Amino acid sequence: MIVWLALIAGLLFAAGLHQLQQRSLPRILIGLLLLSNAANLALFTASAPLREVPPLAAVGESAPPAGAADPLPQALVLTAIVIGFAVLAFTGALLLRTRDVLAEEDTDLIRETDA
Repeated sequence: MIVWLALIAGLLFAAGLHQLQQRSLPRILIGLLLLSNAANLALFTASAPLREVPPLAAVGESAPPAGAADPLPQALVLTAIVIGFAVLAFTGALLLRTRDVLAEEDTDLIRETDA
């Protein structure tokens, strides 16, 4: 299962990078969305299951119950989702403003009009 999740994360990274290299502003936004989701999936996939006993357990501390989830990767992914959504919202607003001001969505034509 972990191998499949890692492959899916890799495909999302590849698709996101491909979309970022396109000339259309909406495709750039989709690329950012794919990269954000790929990073979240990779972070969650890379999290290791809990050990039997924590390495720095206090004397007399018992091991967590079987099947207990590690809360740290879950907290990191939740934080990454919020940050990714904020970056996506900011980039979307920036791209909308760019389109309104320059009346163009093709980034090559935007560069030509500046010169």
